[in-house]
Amino acid sequence: MTRIIGIDPGSRRTGYGIVDAVGGKVSYVTSGIIRLPEGALAERLKIIFDGVSQLIEQYNPQEMGVEEVFLSHNASSALKLGQARGAAIVAGANAGLSVGEYSARSVKLAVVGTGAANKSQVQMMIVQLLKLSRAPAEDAADALAVALCHAQTSRALAAVEGATGYARGRHK
Repeated sequence: MTRIIGIDPGSRRTGYGIVDAVGGKVSYVTSGIIRLPEGALAERLKIIFDGVSQLIEQYNPQEMGVEEVFLSHNASSALKLGQARGAAIVAGANAGLSVGEYSARSVKLAVVGTGAANKSQVQMMIVQLLKLSRAPAEDAADALAVALCHAQTSRALAAVEGATGYARGRHK
């Protein structure tokens, strides 16, 4: 079994989702949102780092998936989002987790089957795939989608490595 934490970073809300992956089956563990107060960016980044670190300590995942920064018309927003991602990634790296980074399009494609899916389609598929009784909040659903994308990608990489004999990160 591999426990995976997915992160949907944001400078106001950071979604998280944790799943267990065994072979081709993935089951829900928990999800939620780290809500960030108004105030200095440095303090919000510390809250993201501390919150993700606490989740890692509590749930003991072995791997992490993080959504990449999407291109934004607002450079300031994109920079803040990148810093929020960095805070989450450092929390994972400090805990020794392997970290995969995925574009929003890749995440949607893996979960919904189209990279152009909207947030409600992602929520609906998360409910179906993880057999949940209700849809999680958007940020939590997005984080669960990142975790599912990571599980799918890891499984595919393991299959390729097994077929080729190459160790992860050693194929050129």
